Amino acid sequence: MAEDLSTAPASPAVGDTDAEYLQRRTLRRGSAGWLLLTGLGVAYVVSGDFSGWNVGLSKGGFGGLAVATVLMGAMYACLVFSLAELSTILPTAGGGYGFARRALGPWGGFLTGTAILIEYVLAPAAIVIFIGDYVESLGLFGLTSSWPVYLGCFVLFIGVHLWGVGEALRFSLVVTAVAVAALLIFAVGALTDFDAGSLDNIPVDPGAFGSNSWLPFGVLGIWAAFPFGMWFFLGVEGVPLAAEEAKDPVRSMPRALAISMGILALLALVTFFAATGAQGADAVKSAGNPLVVALEGDGGPTALSRFVNYAGLAGLVASFFSLIYAGSRQLFALSRAGYLPRFLSLTSKRKAPYLGLVIPGAIGFALAAATGNGARMLNIAVFGATISYALMALSHIVLRRREPGLERPYRTPGGVLTSSVAFVLALSALVATFLVDIDAALMALAVYAVALAYFAFYSRHRLVASAPEEEFAALAEAEAELTRD
Repeated sequence: MAEDLSTAPASPAVGDTDAEYLQRRTLRRGSAGWLLLTGLGVAYVVSGDFSGWNVGLSKGGFGGLAVATVLMGAMYACLVFSLAELSTILPTAGGGYGFARRALGPWGGFLTGTAILIEYVLAPAAIVIFIGDYVESLGLFGLTSSWPVYLGCFVLFIGVHLWGVGEALRFSLVVTAVAVAALLIFAVGALTDFDAGSLDNIPVDPGAFGSNSWLPFGVLGIWAAFPFGMWFFLGVEGVPLAAEEAKDPVRSMPRALAISMGILALLALVTFFAATGAQGADAVKSAGNPLVVALEGDGGPTALSRFVNYAGLAGLVASFFSLIYAGSRQLFALSRAGYLPRFLSLTSKRKAPYLGLVIPGAIGFALAAATGNGARMLNIAVFGATISYALMALSHIVLRRREPGLERPYRTPGGVLTSSVAFVLALSALVATFLVDIDAALMALAVYAVALAYFAFYSRHRLVASAPEEEFAALAEAEAELTRD
């Protein structure tokens, strides 16, 4: 670690002092309290309740997806409690990158930050495709092509983010509240037709090991359903990326993470059982809008199904909007510290990282318009997410073992055992991505390889020592040297 830090320049840029450099890269502090942070955590995820999770039924059946969801829920709960501790130690925009930077060195920090960036750049591109499909299916605006929807979403919602973080998070909270209310209303309506006997009506594959009516694709189906069990929680780990803009992050961050996780677990439970029990697992396993199918069955549209269909669009918008925020903050932090080109972290007069918003948005729009394959891009995002989960959990373990005396305003319940559970389950989920979409996994690896080459040959020699995450890591190295002396 010391050798890498010694390559960082004493001054971040020619003609700039440390203070001037950081002044041009400043976020608006104190913009979000625990309520807005909680809304952000739910917003990241809520679109996954409306669609996507149900494909796991075609991989593992009701029993397989149920077990996968419980295990992935446990992984996220353990990870969230670990991140709550880490975010009170280092409340900056770097999030997982900052934690891993101190625990695992520059390489570990870059590996973690890049994995997070893959997730938060690809996921909005995937979701905007789903938004376009929804708009077309609902017949809105008379559109027969989705690319104007993609463009409109990126331009409009990036514009809101450029306006200011407080305004953006309040908008996100309102849209998320609409989506959550719709899910609860859906559950009440669907549970009136609940039939436990239809939960396991997917035909059994007799050749699969351990197959039965609850596990129609055998024991391996549980593993294959892992990525879809993640859809009920995917993204909640991004809340610490708002730490630098939060009010009293030491207190508000753990609270927001815990409440977000509780809300998401409740939504996962009621959505999964209500949708599957209303029409049966076989009916919803491949539906693009499983909640609507669960309400309509063989009949036509109802007032409730129409409402849920429109509310699904609100859920997609909430996740799309919040994921743009998360990606811009991770890019901002990596750029400010020199891991990525430094100009990407410049902020506007309203303290918004404008290039960190616009450039990923342009990439996302181009990917969406060129491919139209939202499922593939979401699978790539899931691959990046699982790598970051393993590395963030490992960071918690390493810091607990190596620096037990580090001040921790909040301590993870269960300590290292909790983060170890998250680490093992994250690695299992990573392997499961190859079972679901090996092409997506290989594409993500290719992107990873290019990023690592950039770091190895260029940016690791140009890190900015005055960036908060780098200073935090340098302090640890200095303390270790003093101890050795």
